[in-house]
Amino acid sequence: MFKKHRHGLGTPETKSHLKTRRFFTAAAATLAGLAVLSGCTAQPSQAEDNTLTYLEPQFFRTLYPPSAGFYPNGSVVNNIADRLLYQDPETLELKPWIATELPEVNEDATEFTFNIRTDVTYSDGTPLTAENVVKNFDLYGLGDQDRRLTISEQITNYDHGEVVDEDTVRFYFSEPAPGFAQATSSFNAGLYADSTLEFANEDFAPGNAQNVIGSGPFVITDETLGTNLTLTAREDYDWAPPSREHQGRAKLDAVNYVLAGEESVRIGAIVAGQGDIARQIEAPVEAHLKDAGITIISAATNGVNNSFNFRFKNELLSDIRVRQALIHAIDREKIMRVLFSDSYPLATSVLAQNALGYKEQVDAYVYDLDKATALLDEAGWTLDSDGMRRKDGELLELTFNEALPQPRSREVVTMVQEQLGDLGIKVNLNPGDQAAQDADSKDLNKIQVRHTMVGRADYDVLKSQLYSTNRNELLNMTMERETADIGDPHLEELLMAIASSPREEDRAAASAAAQDYITEQAYVLPLFEEPVVYGVQPYVKGFSPEVIGRPSFYETYIDHSSDHSSEED
Repeated sequence: MFKKHRHGLGTPETKSHLKTRRFFTAAAATLAGLAVLSGCTAQPSQAEDNTLTYLEPQFFRTLYPPSAGFYPNGSVVNNIADRLLYQDPETLELKPWIATELPEVNEDATEFTFNIRTDVTYSDGTPLTAENVVKNFDLYGLGDQDRRLTISEQITNYDHGEVVDEDTVRFYFSEPAPGFAQATSSFNAGLYADSTLEFANEDFAPGNAQNVIGSGPFVITDETLGTNLTLTAREDYDWAPPSREHQGRAKLDAVNYVLAGEESVRIGAIVAGQGDIARQIEAPVEAHLKDAGITIISAATNGVNNSFNFRFKNELLSDIRVRQALIHAIDREKIMRVLFSDSYPLATSVLAQNALGYKEQVDAYVYDLDKATALLDEAGWTLDSDGMRRKDGELLELTFNEALPQPRSREVVTMVQEQLGDLGIKVNLNPGDQAAQDADSKDLNKIQVRHTMVGRADYDVLKSQLYSTNRNELLNMTMERETADIGDPHLEELLMAIASSPREEDRAAASAAAQDYITEQAYVLPLFEEPVVYGVQPYVKGFSPEVIGRPSFYETYIDHSSDHSSEED
């Protein structure tokens, strides 16, 4: 439930604030109705003074770490599960955490040996042991089909783990796996107690969250199915990464996750002081929130940019000239100017500029309507009497998905619909809930252009996005009866080279080669570097998202002294 802080925003009412309040009148009404329905009180209790209310647009779907890439999943797992290594959000450097030092790696990156702490316990009191660490990675690296638990997309070529002694573990790989060290730093490799590792897929779902046991600074203590989740600080937590400034217990007493799917509710709550942090602040309201004294934090995701993926195995997109025409017909700069803010840098490659392996490709995405027109004409898609493009009587008609987790996806596709419509191309939007989207995304006939991104600060992120047995966003692999059909084997080879080259310089070169090829083949149109944008109350201090933008509450605290000083001013 939402809570109301005593001191509000603590600023005098100016014309700017009056304008902002009028802007949010509808939001406030929505919020008031929600508060009544949920039984929220106007003032917090004394016990709530050090509890942070976090507003989330979507509720988590699973707390199984390999599936934590979905924003709401990762936002919880990141705060309840420790990892072997820690990745610095600023430098992307790997540092010790549960492992006491960086791993010893053999020459071909097929063996990784970690020394681990022996003083760590899970929230149920059981120890984190070498056997337990191996059990975690055997599950994440191999999966379990019987329990419907998938392999982590960040762990490649995993064979098995071994307990060397009570504080040493070693992991073996069938082929080079140079990305494994980084994978151990991700919440996709969050460490769980033995009891939780016995779960089937459905046991990680909403309704069973309190039984998910990690060793992190917070433990799940309450859940209201689909609407609320409470994380409470562990009093005995004392094994944060040594490189972090804060050590010991988390500074907050608790974090209350509240589902606020409607943007108007999130905005209304944060302006009214009934929420402390809200995720997914859309660009048009950033300025209004700043006027209201709210801090905007734009956290980079350091991975594959927000992009359109052209599924070239569909007959309408099989001709490279059509894909090239689409790239030159979409005015990215206009989309960014109309729909977004400075928090969203224009993409210059399929990878973000701070991503590992980035290579600039900006010249490939120039808006050129004349060139687009010429390419379509050359490919045989000519304008009919109704102003639409046809070839042999067939309409050039493409369906884009609405990417529900991505900012302003519907508005983006609507602008593209208009831009391509001017060229004679019909664009449809595939809307729907996440489950429907996930199902339709696997069908070439239902979605031809996939709007998506993935945040991950490692070289393997490009492989994870496009490789046939990972996310397969291009649908390079489709099933013909019971046989897998690969449309572009060379792309597969380039992506696998990124994940299997032992030396870092070779991985960087492989990533550059893959980007060059993806650009050459006009497979992807990157739009912008997608951040995670938060609205944060001025009295919330120390909030620092992790390396790909998920919230980290370990060092966060509430300080109302700034409210007092503002009121005196």
